[in-house]
Amino acid sequence: MRALIAAVFAVVGPALADPPPAMADTIYVAVAANFTDAANGIAAAFAAASGHEAALSFGATGQLYTQITQNAPFEVFLAADDERPTLSVEQGYGVAGSVFTYATGQLVLYSAEPGVMIGPDTLEAGAFDQIAIANPETAPYGAAAVEAMKALGVYDALRSKIVQGQSIGQAYQFVETGNAEVGFVALGQVSQTEAGARWIVPQDLYAPIRQDAVLLKAGEANPAAVAFVEFLKGDEAAAIIETYGYAER
Repeated sequence: MRALIAAVFAVVGPALADPPPAMADTIYVAVAANFTDAANGIAAAFAAASGHEAALSFGATGQLYTQITQNAPFEVFLAADDERPTLSVEQGYGVAGSVFTYATGQLVLYSAEPGVMIGPDTLEAGAFDQIAIANPETAPYGAAAVEAMKALGVYDALRSKIVQGQSIGQAYQFVETGNAEVGFVALGQVSQTEAGARWIVPQDLYAPIRQDAVLLKAGEANPAAVAFVEFLKGDEAAAIIETYGYAER
């Protein structure tokens, strides 16, 4: 009998001596489309650091906010503006005191054609059939594109050539596939490639694209969601954000 007890303890004892590993959780994050590549990098770094998985859903900020108000199960919201995260708190969807700026976006005029010169003269000449922008009603980068064109005095001349994507991601696809010769996209979408041609639009031509995040009420009681928000504020996330061409927070 003693031998049997000893044998059982030899197998079970080590398992009892060490506490079981913490369970990994999945959190659901709504992310503005311009931040797709950077968010994927941050999610991977967060998983490596915490063991938790961030399931990311991408889209135009306005569309994502509409989904949040319709009880979509998002726990964290990374917007492309500073309006809707604050509005989410005011309307009872976000946690008070959790709003912060995680990135400042930069607007780019982009062409997928390599070796071409692109800049304000491109807009003034208007020697193209279509120019892509994100929907300015739902996507802050689209609103910034309209503002920049108006500041340059070319909006009225180009208005009939504008094609709108539902998000900045779709506007980028219009240019990449040749459906539009040029388009206004986010620097974060093209910062990791030398392909094509781009002009970084001076930031005095449009209001700063301050991108805010907020912990949503659905994630308030989830330690993994809270941990993701804290990770997003940290140095490791900041380094990834900078790599993708976003200005200082």
